[in-house]
Amino acid sequence: MTQTFKVLSALLSYPTAQLQEAVPELTAAIDREALLAPAVCRQLERLMNDIATGDLYDLQERYVLLFDRTRSLSLHLFEHVHGESRDRGQAMIDLKSLYENGGLEIEAAELPDFLPLFLEFLSTLPRAEAYELLGQPAHIFAALAERLHKRQCDYEAVFRALTSLAAAKPKAEDVSALLAEPDPDATDLAALDAAWEDQPVNFGPNAGDGCKDGLIARIRAGRRPAPGVAAATPSRTSRP
Repeated sequence: MTQTFKVLSALLSYPTAQLQEAVPELTAAIDREALLAPAVCRQLERLMNDIATGDLYDLQERYVLLFDRTRSLSLHLFEHVHGESRDRGQAMIDLKSLYENGGLEIEAAELPDFLPLFLEFLSTLPRAEAYELLGQPAHIFAALAERLHKRQCDYEAVFRALTSLAAAKPKAEDVSALLAEPDPDATDLAALDAAWEDQPVNFGPNAGDGCKDGLIARIRAGRRPAPGVAAATPSRTSRP
């Protein structure tokens, strides 16, 4: 098992008091495995210190603004590849099958492309195989890192770490194509509404008449507890 992937998964999970308390353990796991370059470790250390010492409600609000409300920063990988196209449905099925074949069972309400879940799965694989799979969405990680860098946000460190671990490095043209997509500020409500505008897509004969339920499922996936960290207690921040 590669603990570094579990740490990165935890850092991308919705902030809780339990996650704050676990930061020393997470730091120790990164140091123990020593898979990341010193510069990346220093970036991660700033993020972990921020999580450990920050006001929990402020941390939760930041997380929601970044990863729930901003489509260009979505933690659902297929959002950046398939959007709301019909191809996304089959990709979800294929990824869920990959998890099941690897012995990871997920709840019915969970979407397989949620990045913390993907990293949790990678942590269970032989390291070379995990690095190989990580290379497939490496261009997404690179684009997210650039968008977070623009916002001067410490979460950039997680995506720099993922890019550095991937067996295949992202192609510049693939990263540029993603960065050309709209990237509204989380406080620009009109732009956010336009970015999240539902597209009427059906994935099968029993599918609903739109994507509203899918959007809610994506946001709720952020509640998945960090691996090895207890589930969150109710907080002041409203979550669907």
